[in-house]
Amino acid sequence: MASQLAMGGDVSAAAKLLLRGELVGIPTETVYGLAANVFDVDAVLRIFEVKARPAFDPLIVHIHDRAQLSALVSQVLPEAEALMRCFWPGPLTLVLPKSAAVPDVVTSGLDTVAIRMPNHPLTLALLQVIDTPLAAPSANPFGYVSPTTAAHVADQLGEKIPYVLDGGPCTVGVESTIIGWEDGLPVLYRPGGLPIEEIEAVIGSVRPHVQKVLPVAPGMIESHYAPRKPLIVGDVGSLLVKHRDKSIGVISFTNNLGAVRCETLSPSGDLKEAARNLFGAIRFLDASDVELIVAEVFPDRELGRAINDRLRRASA
Repeated sequence: MASQLAMGGDVSAAAKLLLRGELVGIPTETVYGLAANVFDVDAVLRIFEVKARPAFDPLIVHIHDRAQLSALVSQVLPEAEALMRCFWPGPLTLVLPKSAAVPDVVTSGLDTVAIRMPNHPLTLALLQVIDTPLAAPSANPFGYVSPTTAAHVADQLGEKIPYVLDGGPCTVGVESTIIGWEDGLPVLYRPGGLPIEEIEAVIGSVRPHVQKVLPVAPGMIESHYAPRKPLIVGDVGSLLVKHRDKSIGVISFTNNLGAVRCETLSPSGDLKEAARNLFGAIRFLDASDVELIVAEVFPDRELGRAINDRLRRASA
């Protein structure tokens, strides 16, 4: 266990720690990640230990250059190539057939690996310096709200890791969209920071995944992204009446919906702004004196799909 957590923008310091088998918090445009050298099995196992993450939940691998794919995957479909050209670096993860070089602990024994190229200058610089891919799920205790600032990582992981590379607040604020292929057809495993409408404009229709007993990609467990206080999604007016005996905090899209504590994610109605503010609002209400958090259903389009997905899992 690390003796003291440090934060800063020192890419060289972060690289040295990673290359000697330590874990480091890293910024991305989506959320902060908890990173380890993907080929260092002991370090990757430490990710599961620090997060208390179940071993059956696979990790996302981060790269800085498409040339690194040759060491990680055995095949890249033409549709995947098209998506990489359009959206990498960016909030898109692709699930592809893995190479034998990828440790099974990274993929939870699956024959596929989830890969993305993050769109954050500090982490891209870090990946270039160490010149090895990084396995990095979100830098939070398993199941809890994902971190969108370096301070969130420090608050949650304390002295369990030695360093957080501080890249400022995340600009997207929800995890990446995950796309895979089943029987040669594209499948949406997780809605996220890249709207499915933009993906379908490139490769055509993408079908939703039919949930199996165990996850086939990262971030698919039903109860996830959750605060410690109960959270309910639905018609806020009705919920305020039903639970009027409780102190309630509200998460709304554009308007204050009548609660003493109401976190309005985007007064202008911008779904990108709302996604960026979502996890921060959940954290704020979870740390407040409210007994219950209620959230309205967001428009089911673009990043509203990702927001609704996170709220649904947080309430599961």
